[in-house]
Amino acid sequence: MKKQHGIEGRALLPFIIIFVVLCAVIVGGALLYRSRKSLEASGSSSVATAPKETATPRAIAPGAEPAHFRGGAEAPVILEEFADFQCPSCAALTKEVKRVAPEFGARLKIVFRNFPLTSIHKHALEAAKAAEAAGLQGRFWEMHDLLYDTQSRWADAEDARPIFAEYARTLKLDLERFWRDMDSPQVNERILADMQRGRSLGVYGTPTVFINEREIPYQSTTADGLRAAIKDALGERK
Repeated sequence: MKKQHGIEGRALLPFIIIFVVLCAVIVGGALLYRSRKSLEASGSSSVATAPKETATPRAIAPGAEPAHFRGGAEAPVILEEFADFQCPSCAALTKEVKRVAPEFGARLKIVFRNFPLTSIHKHALEAAKAAEAAGLQGRFWEMHDLLYDTQSRWADAEDARPIFAEYARTLKLDLERFWRDMDSPQVNERILADMQRGRSLGVYGTPTVFINEREIPYQSTTADGLRAAIKDALGERK
């Protein structure tokens, strides 16, 4: 009988060990859970966590420097226009801006930024290059005005470059230099810099106008709307 009891005790031993291990796991798990809850309540943890994302100010690209501008160099109000030379609405905006600008004189600075929409305007980039190339000979605004005033002529042409060459001759530019500059890295970089600035400001279409870096709704880019926005910026509107 004694031998039989010994055999039974040995037979039960594995079950006793398993029971003890399970109890240890359950108790250990309960202690770990209480420990983690205590750490969470105290605001500390030994577990690495990803840092929370914090809002950072959007970096605004500077654009081409020096920028092409009209008006007062140190004006308190800056009207910045992102435009495409082949865009009909941009041509219309140019006329509205010209109507308003004389009323403010040196208090208003008008900055032009290239933003050619090459996906819909096949000559937009070439026109921007022509204006920038003229700018390297000191005639940017003259070419700017010619391109907008005669937009319907070159916009529908199969090849606009001969027309741009005609404009260069009209402005008495060095034609060889004009062609060289049109395809130069300097001109390409200026256009790209303006486009990068536009994108950093959220520009996606033309014309887009900012007054002191505040975007003006498209419907307010009439002479009356621009006048009101400029007066607001000057603190003159009642």
